[in-house]
Amino acid sequence: MANTDKSGKSKKRLAAAKELNRVVTEHYMACARAKSEGKPVGWMPPMNGAIEIFYALDLQPLFPENWSPVCAAFGLAPRNFEVAESLGYSRDLCGYLRNIIGYVHGPMMEESTPLGPLPEPDILVSPGGGCVPVMKIFHALERRFPDARVFKADLPQVAVEDIREHHIEYAISEISRLIKFLTETTGRKMDYDRLKEVVRLSDQACALWDEIMTYRRHVPTPFSAAEIGIMFVMVTLQGTQTAVDFLTSVRDEVKHRTEAGIGVIGDEKIRLFWDNIPLWYNMGLFNYFENLGGVFVAETYSAAWSLRLDADRPIEALAIKSLMSYPLVSCVSVKKRVEKVVDACRAYAIDGAVLHRNKSCAPITLGQMDIKRALERELGIPSVIIDADHMDARNFSAAQFQARVDPFMELLLERKGTR
Repeated sequence: MANTDKSGKSKKRLAAAKELNRVVTEHYMACARAKSEGKPVGWMPPMNGAIEIFYALDLQPLFPENWSPVCAAFGLAPRNFEVAESLGYSRDLCGYLRNIIGYVHGPMMEESTPLGPLPEPDILVSPGGGCVPVMKIFHALERRFPDARVFKADLPQVAVEDIREHHIEYAISEISRLIKFLTETTGRKMDYDRLKEVVRLSDQACALWDEIMTYRRHVPTPFSAAEIGIMFVMVTLQGTQTAVDFLTSVRDEVKHRTEAGIGVIGDEKIRLFWDNIPLWYNMGLFNYFENLGGVFVAETYSAAWSLRLDADRPIEALAIKSLMSYPLVSCVSVKKRVEKVVDACRAYAIDGAVLHRNKSCAPITLGQMDIKRALERELGIPSVIIDADHMDARNFSAAQFQARVDPFMELLLERKGTR
């Protein structure tokens, strides 16, 4: 029987997985060193143009939302949840929110924390866009770190297909306002040639990401959703040579595996799509499917980084990125969400879809019944819904998971004639 326990680790097959461990460790070491090196530290949400601006100004960005999957992977999240719940935060709230609230009010300054404690923020980029829990995280952080300088960011919540010129103009004004705030707060002057270079590196990373994802269309696929942790550099290091170098090595390895016909498993029988955020505390669930002959060759999250940026117009490029990043995954219309999943399942020759009904993230769960019906109607692809949580293991039942997944996989194998 494959592992479905709450601490299941995924089996890594890319050599890049070891390199990723080094990149992650060095990133958090850089965060810890920043203040001693004279770099102000700014905490911010992911998926926005502020990242490149911070790197262009030689400031240290840090992402509390990204820290939550790290806590889940290291088994730290349960303690953080306990602290948050003792403060009155409901278990029904977003797991990212509860984890970071518990962390900053609990074990934040303990030296024994894996990868070391996060440095306190000098600057908070408090968003007025993205999903509601992200905004609420930063409202709470403003209270927790009253000495931090706060930039109140504001962006319209607009579906990708509805973005118009006036939205872009407003986003440009916000990016310009952020640059002015940071230069006045830190005393650093923006070098716009440096900003162009940072945006160019960010665009290069996005191009590499798209190329890497394209190789997954091959049969057998060279890597699976079990290795989706490679997106760490797209969250934390966009605009850096480190991200470009790492993704280049991933691209080269994936290309080699594709050309050599090396798949994730010896006999790829079923090609699967994963909808929603993975279970960061139990990535081993992907291996459960592999033991049954199924491989996850595509997932919802991958689309977040399919953005290209015009380095010759860096402010506009970062404004467009800030408008589009969240709507590519979470703040998206049901119609567009269905369309994107159907298109991905068609492009990657998917046999079946697993829809993670995520207790911790209503925005990304919204519309799954519409997706289920559309996949069956338009492509004849069956799907199964599993109930879980991307952060909180208490909301996952291994018995319920197996009761739904085992007959689903039997159905798919029967349809393919490979039982």
